[in-house]
Order: sequence, then C-alpha cells, then structure tokens
Amino acid sequence: MIAFGPVPSRRLGYSLGINHIPPKHCSYSCVYCQVGRTTQLETKPQVFYPVELILAEVEQKIHESSKAGRAIDFLSLVPDGEPTLDKNLYQLIKGLSTFRIPVAVISNASLLDRDEVQEALCLADWVSLKVDTLNDSDWHRIDRPHGSLSLSSVLTGILAFRKQFQGELVTETMIISGINDDKQSMLQLTNYLQELQPFKSYLSIPVRPPAESWVKAPDNESIRIILDVIQQELPFAEVLFDQENADFESTGNMVDDILAILAVHPIYENALRSMLKKAGADWSIIEGLLKAGTISTIQYRDKLFFISNFHNKKEI
Repeated sequence: MIAFGPVPSRRLGYSLGINHIPPKHCSYSCVYCQVGRTTQLETKPQVFYPVELILAEVEQKIHESSKAGRAIDFLSLVPDGEPTLDKNLYQLIKGLSTFRIPVAVISNASLLDRDEVQEALCLADWVSLKVDTLNDSDWHRIDRPHGSLSLSSVLTGILAFRKQFQGELVTETMIISGINDDKQSMLQLTNYLQELQPFKSYLSIPVRPPAESWVKAPDNESIRIILDVIQQELPFAEVLFDQENADFESTGNMVDDILAILAVHPIYENALRSMLKKAGADWSIIEGLLKAGTISTIQYRDKLFFISNFHNKKEI
C-alpha cells in the first residue's frame, strides 16, 4: 500500500501519507530514524513506482476518506526513504496538485544542491527540511550521510531553495544527547536559521524507537539550555518534546491501515487502542498480527510500541 491514512500530524492536521520510496533507500542513515538503518545508501534518483499507480492509490484513499466524512488537510510525501530519490518527483507532485489538496514534502535536504530537486520541490505547498547540525563531525555522527555528500553543499542548497520557494518552508532538527544538545551547537544552529528565515523551525527529541539503541534524548539541564537559547534567538522556533497525538483513524480496512502506518513509523500502544476503539474493532486484530509475526512490540522510554516486521530486520 503506497497511500495510507489520513493520520494526525501536529504540523499538518490530518495528512494522507504517500510512501513512494520502498524501505530503505536513503541518502542518510540517521541514528534516530524510526524506520531503522538504511539498507540502500544512495544518491542517484530512480523510478520506484509508476506515477499513475501512486496517483490512483491516492485518489482511492481520498474517495474513501470523503465517504467516511474525514477531511484531508495535506497530501504528504513521507516515504520509507528520502523522497527526492524519486526520479519522477516533479511529475508526482504535479499530479498530486490536481486533487486540489495542499502537497507536503518531508525531505532530509541532502540533494537540494541539484537544480532538478529544487524545481520539483517548488511545486509543493509545504516543505520540511532537515537541519540537525552545522558541525561536520556531528553531521556524520547523527545523519551518517552517503560518502559523496558534503554538509556545506547541503546547507548552501537549502539557502538557494529558500530564495525561490513560494510555499511554506519549515525546518526540523533532532536533538541527540551528547552530540548536538550543547549551547555551542544550538548557537550555530540559530545563526543559520536566522539567515534562512523559515516559516517555522521545529526542534524534536527521540520519542519513538531509534535505529540505534544508544540514541537518547537530552537530559533536563540540556533541554533547559536549548529552550533558553531558542527563546532568545528564534521567535519562529517550536519544540516538539512530547509524544505525538494518538488520534489515528481507519478509512475502512483496519488491518491494511495499521500495516500501512506501521510501515512508516511505530505506533505506541495507547494510540493503537484509540484507533481500534474509534473503528469499533477489538484487540484481537493486533493479537492476530502479532501471532502471525507480521508485527511485533518494543519497549522504548517506558512506552510499548508496535512496529512492522521490517523494523525487526534491524538491531535495536
């Protein structure tokens, strides 16, 4: 299933997700990635799915959501890998625009120094770009980029894109304990973001099971320092330091909906129970998926998460 949801998002309202990159083709292998370690580390775009197939699935999901009386606020490219690795990205976004629902793209920004990538993303209405650090050493420790990439090119590409993009640009920063959670790192970040002037800059900490078990959220003292810096320097910053909204919904086939969401990110237990309750389904669906080995569970930060069998292929 390529299209899934709609699912709740703190930034985008109800978002119809589009998983147009199979696991795990990416230009980064971020230590905190909720989809696990990158198995296909690459920077060369390719065709993964025909644009017509993707658009057909999206159209079907829009129809199902409309029939169920559920509004869709955004069509969001949030795949298992980096969306700009799709060779047909320009045609895909152009096609999605015909549904007259705003299009969002969440990218790690690694390929934004390429003209064709900027041209494609300029068709979107809302674009989120990753800026985890301004320090090259920390960039390699956190994002673990493809060897052909350079941080300076990435940062320059983001600034160049900002000048021509007419939509809403936001940035995302994941803060990892012991790496980019100190005052110097935050000051470097704020200086760059002040130059970039995005609509909003989101700062997050790991709240879902990461690719690497050693990844931890900053302690309270570090968070205090981070908040102090951004309050003074970044009026457009927003922190996302708590668990995400549990308001998931099904559009019809509960099993398919659960598996489609889990293919992109884990769901914690309360959210899954809420989703089942709203659909009038019972927990036996989850027990059946667990018994079949299709999904499994993992404990993280005192919460029980449900993950897809793809996640079981990585060590946590």
